Amino acid sequence: MGKSIKYRTLIVDDEKFARSDLRELLSDFPVIEVVGEAKNIKTAVEAIEELKPDLIFLDIQFPGETGFELFDKTDINAKVIFVTAYDEFAIRAFDVNACDYLLKPVNPDRLALAIKRLQENHESSVPRSSSFTNEDSIYLQMNYKYYFVRVDSIIKITAADHFTEIITSRGLRGLTNKPLWEWAECLPKESFIQVHRSTIINMNFAESIERGANYSYYLNLKNFETQIPISRRYASQIKKQMTVQ
Repeated sequence: MGKSIKYRTLIVDDEKFARSDLRELLSDFPVIEVVGEAKNIKTAVEAIEELKPDLIFLDIQFPGETGFELFDKTDINAKVIFVTAYDEFAIRAFDVNACDYLLKPVNPDRLALAIKRLQENHESSVPRSSSFTNEDSIYLQMNYKYYFVRVDSIIKITAADHFTEIITSRGLRGLTNKPLWEWAECLPKESFIQVHRSTIINMNFAESIERGANYSYYLNLKNFETQIPISRRYASQIKKQMTVQ
């Protein structure tokens, strides 16, 4: 058996007691070596550049800033586990190197599971595939700004060169740097379907299918003026799914 890895760990949280409590919980895990703490993004940047940790426990909410801003201010080669009181849903940080999340107050059993997953992923050397649910909130960069986007609010995703354009029911519209195939792998299959080689739609917003000239098909979405072209090979599958709904 090979030598077990030890994770040099940084805790980033603005609350002193939260850092202390997490450090105490982590002391039960021999694979974790806490090498530093940071109370805000500025000191976290300094700690990362000096200590070069393997693992970061990162809070999301700081006074006047968020933990996600850390990724814009320094190169992070460490694994990241978010620690947050954001809400009861999983926060999927789609654009950063996040491997798990923990809700505050941190449950020791849930912490143990996060560390177990971390070790399993390291030992297998196979990335764990993310699979979203409709209730998940994903952290997404769109048009150089960052947003929390509920998966079930996404209406349509369209390939745009090396990017994808996202349109949501809450008025967000913009480009992300995620390719269409990556969205197709992560989105819940019961709701999202690829209707064209360049388009994925949320079937919960589907209203009707129309047949056009030359055996072409078009999908009408609720509260969406533009018709969506459908490849013929997808038409029967979409009709079937609309019938089931």
